[in-house]
Amino acid sequence: MTDTPLPFTPLIQGLPAVVPFVPPEALERRRGRPLKVRVGANESAFGISPLAREAMRLAVDQVSWYNDPEAFELRTALARLHGVALEEICVAAGVDELLGLVVRMVVEPGAAVVTSRGTYPTFSFHVGGFGGQLCTVPYQGDHTDLDALAAEVRRSNARLVYLANPDNPLGSWHAAAQVRAFLDQLPAHCLLVLDEAYVEFAPAEVFSPVETQDPRLIRMRTFSKAHGMAGARIGYTLAHRQVVATLDKIRNHFAVNRVAQAGALASLGDPAFLRGVVQQVEEGRREYQALADELGLRALPSGTNFVALEIGPPARRLLEVLLENDVFVRMPGVAPLDRCIRVTVGTPAERAAVAQVLRQVLPQVRS
Repeated sequence: MTDTPLPFTPLIQGLPAVVPFVPPEALERRRGRPLKVRVGANESAFGISPLAREAMRLAVDQVSWYNDPEAFELRTALARLHGVALEEICVAAGVDELLGLVVRMVVEPGAAVVTSRGTYPTFSFHVGGFGGQLCTVPYQGDHTDLDALAAEVRRSNARLVYLANPDNPLGSWHAAAQVRAFLDQLPAHCLLVLDEAYVEFAPAEVFSPVETQDPRLIRMRTFSKAHGMAGARIGYTLAHRQVVATLDKIRNHFAVNRVAQAGALASLGDPAFLRGVVQQVEEGRREYQALADELGLRALPSGTNFVALEIGPPARRLLEVLLENDVFVRMPGVAPLDRCIRVTVGTPAERAAVAQVLRQVLPQVRS
């Protein structure tokens, strides 16, 4: 070996080591024992559709074949569901991959990109990886501040702005009319990434007909949450056909495997299962609200499959104590959001376990 440096780009050499999320599996390895309750990653506790399970089982018999790189059958079903053209849908390995593709498509080194301070960190991870300059604005009253985002876009001359609706990590939301008004404030050269990963759980005012005429709007959806397929890694974007055609130039055409495509297609064909998951999540959110009332906490209104519980300054200590008791939850990474812990709606048994541990440890954490 010589002292010759490896041929990494200056951009990559200058990046800090970043782990966007510490996975629960890593926590188990560090601790040397399994978690009892896993309600920190916003995974679905209610499994997948029986139709999806059977379709995926059958697809395993053909896993020696490559996937359909066009995801034709799945995109056809999605086009029918949303009332758009086939050419206005791009399927990829989850919203995370789609975020990376959009950033790669738009962002050059030094280009400004706008988001909320403390929102979904994977987006920021991609912006840094492609040399973008991340410009952030604070939340306002537990909501993303749409006016501040628009003002920062104009100030920084940003090419891209990210908005999760409903929001991660707080679960708040904006009505469709507010999002439309926000888009109308953006300049013609700025694209809006609208991350709708949790939209199935949102109140009715969030929903609007999918329209793909405005090339500035890139909507992202996933099968990870309500459909329960987080481990399969499959999501899609709904956008103007020029945007989709450009994404098609750079996407990994073999990223979404045959098993995932088969499961997603079958899950679309089981709307009753999806309605059942949404109903169970609504029930769980009500239980968390009642638990918060009992314990003298505030449960933030949520349009997602998790609830943010406002703890105050002891929030980080509570996170640690819960983990000591084998309960995995998460908390937002920046102030003032880090006054909360974020708890996924688990099964009734998981919710009962969370409630039991909280009742036991909260008094000692507060003291």
